[in-house]
Amino acid sequence: MKKIHKLILKAYIGPLIVTFFIVMFVLMMNFVWRYIDELTGKGLDASTILELVTCATVNMVPMGLPLAMLLSAIMAMGNIGENFELLAMKSAGMSLVRILAPLMVVVGGISVGSFFVSNNLVPYANERMYELLFDIREQRQEMEFQDGMFFNGLPDMSIRVGKQDDKTKLLTDVLIFDTRSRNGDMTTTLADSGYIRMSEDKSFLYITLFNGQTYEHTRSSQWYDKNTMRQHKFERQDASFPVDNVAKPEGDMSRQFTESQTRNMVELEELMDSLNVMIEESTQASYAPLLKERIFVRDTTIAFSYDTAFIDRSAFARVNYKDSIEKLGTRDRARVYSVANNSARSARGAYSYDEQTSKIAITQLYRSENEWHRKLTLPVSILVFFMIGAPLGAIIRKGGFGTPIVISVIFFVIYYVISVSGEKLSKEGTWESLYGMWLPIVILTPVAIYLTRKATNDTSLLDFDWYDVRIRRFAKRVKRWYKGLKLKFKRNNA
Repeated sequence: MKKIHKLILKAYIGPLIVTFFIVMFVLMMNFVWRYIDELTGKGLDASTILELVTCATVNMVPMGLPLAMLLSAIMAMGNIGENFELLAMKSAGMSLVRILAPLMVVVGGISVGSFFVSNNLVPYANERMYELLFDIREQRQEMEFQDGMFFNGLPDMSIRVGKQDDKTKLLTDVLIFDTRSRNGDMTTTLADSGYIRMSEDKSFLYITLFNGQTYEHTRSSQWYDKNTMRQHKFERQDASFPVDNVAKPEGDMSRQFTESQTRNMVELEELMDSLNVMIEESTQASYAPLLKERIFVRDTTIAFSYDTAFIDRSAFARVNYKDSIEKLGTRDRARVYSVANNSARSARGAYSYDEQTSKIAITQLYRSENEWHRKLTLPVSILVFFMIGAPLGAIIRKGGFGTPIVISVIFFVIYYVISVSGEKLSKEGTWESLYGMWLPIVILTPVAIYLTRKATNDTSLLDFDWYDVRIRRFAKRVKRWYKGLKLKFKRNNA
């Protein structure tokens, strides 16, 4: 390896590592602020929190690595250009492509590695992170009250405490709203002081209150009866009741929609095949009975079954069903309409159920297709961002964090907006996933080619004098054209 290549690699590797950790730290702060309420007050140990943060960090690599690649490329080439080292290399006869050759090898290796990270490591981290978050959400909160604030960590119960003694855990000015009754009754309890604690396994709640009153608001089952209010005073009241964790139902929607994020490309292909079969089956289940077992009359919009005794199947092609129904008696006609109405409602109910199943499967299919393409767009986006950042740094010739950060944020915001817009259109089924997920790459690739060409030809992209001359020339042409058009208009009117 030549010394000049070692110099370029040394100038690039350092900023890449620094910017990568800075970007990941910023993204991690976003995760912490998002889930801070779910992590506090649960009695979690340090190992669980560390594992959750590690999984979230791995999950953010596909977003942070392209930004770090862009920022480090601008910084590295900007530092070389600012110190006139890039000018010396070009004066020695080295082209920009030759200067960037060792960096292209490194970036190519990082791109290949990013694919395996996105395809193998990120799905595992996502699956583990969702498991940890699910377990944390299922844990019962610690009974830690804040003065004057309502505690809503228990199901169907809200507790407000005026003040809590940190040493004795004595509560004063206690207010409890209890809506655990199935018939809608609510019990309100006021007490001067008391103790509220949970059992060690957090399955029972023990309440001891002193000098208070209980108000029971009972709803009557009859609309004409008035609701009743009962009051009960006590000097001491002891109560205990079980507190069960609310388990999520099987097939939870959030679990279904995040399933695509926990699979690699091979598993995604298997999932997409299964979803296609499910969609086909649900579609057949929805439309096949309507097409084979029901008849829809356009004139009356009434549906009725073949099984009715009032229709001759042998004369199916010759019978005018509207006239046949009108010739029936009142009772027979009412019976036909009743059967038709019941059949239509039954078909509508079956169709609605199958339609909902089909919608869930289609949504999951779109998400799976997006995830499949996302694993391929990440390595390409790293190459595109490098091809934008390196020529741009060679053009602006500014190192440090100031100008590179501003330019990197602008390009990344553009990339993020385009990426989110394309992904949303592909999730909704408006676009194919191929178009939606590759849209930012298609838009930014010409920009990378243009900047590379400008940097290779030593064109001053940010030379404001050049732009000023071009703008003045264009303004003169517009002014000349406007004067000619005005003179022509006056001659025609004359």
